[in-house]
Amino acid sequence: MSVSFYDLSVPTFLQTVRALRGVLDRAVEHCAQTGRSPDDFVKMRLIDDMMPFHFQIEGAYHHPLLGLEAARTGAITPPALAGPVPFRELQAMMAKAQSALEALVPDEVNSWAGKHLDLQIGPRKLAFTSEMFILSFSMPNFYFHVVTAYDILRMQGVPIGKRDYEGQLRTRPI
Repeated sequence: MSVSFYDLSVPTFLQTVRALRGVLDRAVEHCAQTGRSPDDFVKMRLIDDMMPFHFQIEGAYHHPLLGLEAARTGAITPPALAGPVPFRELQAMMAKAQSALEALVPDEVNSWAGKHLDLQIGPRKLAFTSEMFILSFSMPNFYFHVVTAYDILRMQGVPIGKRDYEGQLRTRPI
């Protein structure tokens, strides 16, 4: 069985984007029940030398969309960061990411397979194909930011668990 570039990327990103949206909703529910404000989470960090919650959500927003845009164009454009914004704006970012991913057409995404793109990181130039860029750069970074955001919320008492992080699994019919 062959797996297309679309199948490797878009549904995989969507599963976790949708799950993260659910986790963010659970954080809002938790705040309503405990009298906290979701905005309290925006600047929280797991540890002092790590980036705050808002940065983790921004990373979870940017890596799928800019990664796929890089696959389409062959160029990697660094993202503009929003910085600390109200929690509801972070939720809106993830809703926008979901809509943008859902709008992608399989044949179009599959046509981006095999494109060459280069990433300059300091003095290093990394040469990728679109598939390898998504699988070895965008996805690991995406998951790092999602799990860090999850961990910050969990550390703050939001009642979420592994199934919330996993989201809706894509299973075969029985």
